[in-house]
Amino acid sequence: MRRADRRTTALAGAALLALAQLSATAAPPLPAEFDTVLPLLQPARRGQLQQRAATWASWTAAERARFAERAADWDATPAAQRGARRERYLAWQALPAAERTRVTLAVAAHAALPAAQQQALRAQFDALDGSTRRGWLLGPALGADYPALQPLLAQVPPGEHAPLLRALRAMTPQQRADLAMLVQRTPPHERATLRRELQSTSAANREAWLWQRLDR
Repeated sequence: MRRADRRTTALAGAALLALAQLSATAAPPLPAEFDTVLPLLQPARRGQLQQRAATWASWTAAERARFAERAADWDATPAAQRGARRERYLAWQALPAAERTRVTLAVAAHAALPAAQQQALRAQFDALDGSTRRGWLLGPALGADYPALQPLLAQVPPGEHAPLLRALRAMTPQQRADLAMLVQRTPPHERATLRRELQSTSAANREAWLWQRLDR
């Protein structure tokens, strides 16, 4: 992002933050900076900010007060915790609907366990290495397979990340197990080629492609 774009985006963000800091007992006008900065932004970013401003304007005084309180709590949270919470939020947004349902059911089942059992499970999770814990952010299907697939998922270019995850989620558990075996056999400098082949192979042909690759 160019310096000028960063500056205008920061100004627009500051303008929206000012909304949360204004009195919640009245319907305040938008800060002057908002109209000044808005035309300078890219259309997608401009539309996003306009939508948020419209949402703010539609809230009651109580809703604005609650938002201002949450914003203050967020600002008071250490940067490392904010980063971790943001990462979890983005990971949740990226999950398919079926996997979100599985996670929701798992959370409910965990909450129904005795406190001692909950603590034991938490201790088991905390004992995992950091990479494995972060792997579970990919959801219940890929989280279980992440340790074996991690070499394939490391250093993936941003543009390939989402297509790669879609391909992996479309595979059966056995296909992912075969792929993990293939990953272990593939030298590090050839794994980028393996990723591209995986993504370019249709779901119908993926099993045959795996067998062919494993037979080499």
